[in-house]
Amino acid sequence: INPPVERAHRTAAMAAPLLAEGRRVCREGCPGCRLDEINKANTGVPYLNFFFIWVVCLCAALPIQSLFPYLYFMIQDLKVAKQEQDIGFYAGFVGYTYFLGRTISAVPWGMFADKYGRKPCIVISILSVIVLNTLFGLSTTYWMAIVTRGLLGLLCGILGPIKAYASEVCTKEHQALGISLVTSSRAIALIIGPAIGGFLAQPAKKYPNLFSEESIFGRFPYFLPCLVISVLAAGACVACIWLPETLHVYNDDKIEAIDTMEVEKNGIYKEPTKEPAVDVSNNPLLCLFSP
Repeated sequence: INPPVERAHRTAAMAAPLLAEGRRVCREGCPGCRLDEINKANTGVPYLNFFFIWVVCLCAALPIQSLFPYLYFMIQDLKVAKQEQDIGFYAGFVGYTYFLGRTISAVPWGMFADKYGRKPCIVISILSVIVLNTLFGLSTTYWMAIVTRGLLGLLCGILGPIKAYASEVCTKEHQALGISLVTSSRAIALIIGPAIGGFLAQPAKKYPNLFSEESIFGRFPYFLPCLVISVLAAGACVACIWLPETLHVYNDDKIEAIDTMEVEKNGIYKEPTKEPAVDVSNNPLLCLFSP
């Protein structure tokens, strides 16, 4: 090969932009790119999306503390404790199973949200509240109460992904506002949840003019507070229809093929590029460990 020609080819190859270097190309119709374009056009606060996020996070957090006002009486009615002083022992197991499930499933749910999207994770979490919280109110045995609360903790993996979602659905200028709304909605849920449980448990005894002992609320005295929370969660599930997906979908296979072809064609070895610094607010896995 003529040396000047070879040098010209090398110079042209080095000057040519490498598509795969330092970049990941999104697929056509990527929902994350579509949302980025919307945020570039509308730089204001996305009040509607923030409102939906607030409602969804509120309803997902309501079951956390709602059972504790009536848990003692529930264990007493289930007749699992042989002595009255043993009721607290059995109530503790029902109370901690939800948090045990959350501990086990938190990281897998973050991985799920990174791979399949934030919106599917949010919808599954809300559906689990609707179904499993209702079944908890219909519990007739101690083990049914244990299983339904444990499954609710396993399937309600919204904590990390919803923080990432709140930071991605808006521009960077409003990310702090979005994450603070998530925190405030959870705090309000921890106030409203016990109030719902305390006011609505055992309605046939508290409000005999409205609920009879023969009705479903008389036969299942702890069903009404769970039903109210499930109805609110059903409304939040409907609100998820208008939530946009924020996950970027990349053409990794195509980029790797282009990268390999360029190396083979040009005979040039490229040093691997360093990954950019991770933004903690946009990563559900890291959001799991943030307060």
